[in-house]
Amino acid sequence: MKTLVLNVRENKEVPFLRGILIGSLLDAGLSFEKAMELATIVRNELADTNRVTSEVLQERVALLLKERFDEQLVEQYCSPAVVHSRIHVICREGIVSAFSRGQHARYLQSTGMKAEKAESATEMIHARLIATGVTDISSTKLAYLTYLYLLQEVGKKSAKRYLVWMEFRQSNKPLALLIGGSVAAGKSTVATEVAHLLEIVRIQSTDMLREVMRMMVPERLLPILHTSSFNAWKTLPIQSDKKRTQDVLVAEGYRSQAELLAVPCEAILQRAVEESVPVILEGVHVHPNLLNLASDDSEIITVYVMLGVLKSKQLKSRLLGRGQDVPQRRADKYLNSLDSIWSLQSYLLSEADRYDVPIITTPDRDKALLQVVQQVNVELAKHFNGTPSKVLGSVMNEFGQEGSPPPWHELAPLMQVDPVQ
Repeated sequence: MKTLVLNVRENKEVPFLRGILIGSLLDAGLSFEKAMELATIVRNELADTNRVTSEVLQERVALLLKERFDEQLVEQYCSPAVVHSRIHVICREGIVSAFSRGQHARYLQSTGMKAEKAESATEMIHARLIATGVTDISSTKLAYLTYLYLLQEVGKKSAKRYLVWMEFRQSNKPLALLIGGSVAAGKSTVATEVAHLLEIVRIQSTDMLREVMRMMVPERLLPILHTSSFNAWKTLPIQSDKKRTQDVLVAEGYRSQAELLAVPCEAILQRAVEESVPVILEGVHVHPNLLNLASDDSEIITVYVMLGVLKSKQLKSRLLGRGQDVPQRRADKYLNSLDSIWSLQSYLLSEADRYDVPIITTPDRDKALLQVVQQVNVELAKHFNGTPSKVLGSVMNEFGQEGSPPPWHELAPLMQVDPVQ
């Protein structure tokens, strides 16, 4: 159960993170070991609590400090006046930057870790480095420390995914993330958030590709290109065939339009290979058949996910929301074609199942984002070994062997490198 901490003054809720509490206790003058011990007690006490105010939490921590230590620590904890030390991270090229807890946590999220766990891990590592007086650390040593923390505090699977992600980032191999789904499935939203998390700067929508093609080819020559994917069947000469059901017509109209978009989609994937850059391709025309276009090139790693909405009421609600958020997307246009949209989604989901493509149907945006990122990591694990010796070999030789690594919190004080000049 996740405990939420409510800040009454700002009317905001954030998850309780042990690492953040440890940082506050370090600022009050507690040692790292004592701070971690006390923060663990608080976390265990809150295990069955859904929500607690920041004031109540502070009072409980202050009481524990008073019972175990002295009034001075209580005063320092409740009225901190500490300027946080800055940790410098030195990359392999010698470039120096400040340790960014936000960036470090996002990197962990890129490995498929939940946001609250990633933030907690970052806070723990940062707090330990501050407590032991580390002001300058190399990026490889920080990576090794992070790996050991994950291995010893989170689990072997998380540590393995971290190494796989690092190996992929070092390989410079292009990644193509294909996100398909019908209208209002959440493709654009998920694509934007995944791009931010995975630091992918190129996002291409098939709707935009179709719009470019419409400018090049007039409607009188290719009418099927100038209509919505769920109504493309209306431009086909076979629509009067009584042997074909509505579902069959919708599917055939979609396939005809998607075949036209397959050419620019293939060009996008080829360009990603040529420039060795990651790309996200999202849209209703991202048919699973595009996997065949990319599979011929071993240089590109392709990940496909299909988004869907399983309840018609939820789909209708999303369509109404689109009309309110973006007036140009008139809700009535989509609501009048709700049956065709539902039919098209059923076809896309069945195609995804036929091609063994993962289908994501959760209405929770954060969960959908997590599942997409986890699917990326599943695919990366097929291409990279993620062994400690291969990814972290040089720094491991300095601090210990792969089979018996030292405890991460004992290793942290040894991470100091020559101060930045």
